[in-house]
Amino acid sequence: MSAPIAAPGVKTRIALIAHDKKKDDMIGLARDYLDFLRACALSATGTTGRRLIDELGLTVDCKLSGPFGGDLQIGSLLVEGRIDCVIFLRDPMTPQPHEPDINALVRACDVHNVACATNLASAHLALSQMRAAHRLVEL
Repeated sequence: MSAPIAAPGVKTRIALIAHDKKKDDMIGLARDYLDFLRACALSATGTTGRRLIDELGLTVDCKLSGPFGGDLQIGSLLVEGRIDCVIFLRDPMTPQPHEPDINALVRACDVHNVACATNLASAHLALSQMRAAHRLVEL
């Protein structure tokens, strides 16, 4: 089971996913934690990843767009123990054609005890705690 790691020389592995109406929120969130995220190994689904690269200069392993299997690709990394935290800014007000994939990813987080933030409040909590742990290790 995976858990956020803060150890010298170990990068925290974070998956970043945002539905269309939440992509601007993801960019703002990433901007708030930019220095910390630069020290992490980041994976993201399609457009979210490209925007993080283009707008913030982050290094991101881009997967497919969610509806084309990107959520499943992130889920595969997660069950292999290669993701420490998922930040998934979901749009609960818009039906998603790949809802079963979304539910499977969130369920995989529960099964494998991986932190999963699905809104800005929980994302700020998760990232601030990981950043604080990272800073302690650097001391």
